[in-house]
Amino acid sequence: MNRGGGGGGGGGAGAGGGSGAGSGPTSAAALAAAKKQKKWLESVETDIANIVDHFSYLVNVSRVNEPPVRNSQEAFMMEMRAARMVQASDSLLKLVSDLKQTALFSGFASLNDHVEERMAEFDKQAEKTDRMLARIGEEAAASLKELEAHYYSSSVPHTHENYLQQ
Repeated sequence: MNRGGGGGGGGGAGAGGGSGAGSGPTSAAALAAAKKQKKWLESVETDIANIVDHFSYLVNVSRVNEPPVRNSQEAFMMEMRAARMVQASDSLLKLVSDLKQTALFSGFASLNDHVEERMAEFDKQAEKTDRMLARIGEEAAASLKELEAHYYSSSVPHTHENYLQQ
């Protein structure tokens, strides 16, 4: 059952985060992310296999039904296997930390991209609203001029008293 597991798979992939700042997903970034994911998966598989292998060895060696005679080689092997289990577990913890950092940093990057997109949408909407208000103002001014022209060109005298009598 021993697979010859050396010390823990070294699953420490950098806390990089993939793509460049705000450049969006590119084929190079996607390829790098795929390689990083493959490396992480291989590391997880190796570390878990090492932990299971070393743990099962420790369980087999420490059976109670055997006579309680241990030689120094068995004791050394048990210590070595336990140390390798700790190394593999530490490697898995580092991997989890790297995954959390990557998720956090990529989450910020996608959040920033989303905020920038929303800001651009709001800027466009503000420009559209400004144009609409300017057009409405021009139409109102034109309508007011037309009404004034009609008012002043009418044959009925316009006084405040005439208005109140109507």
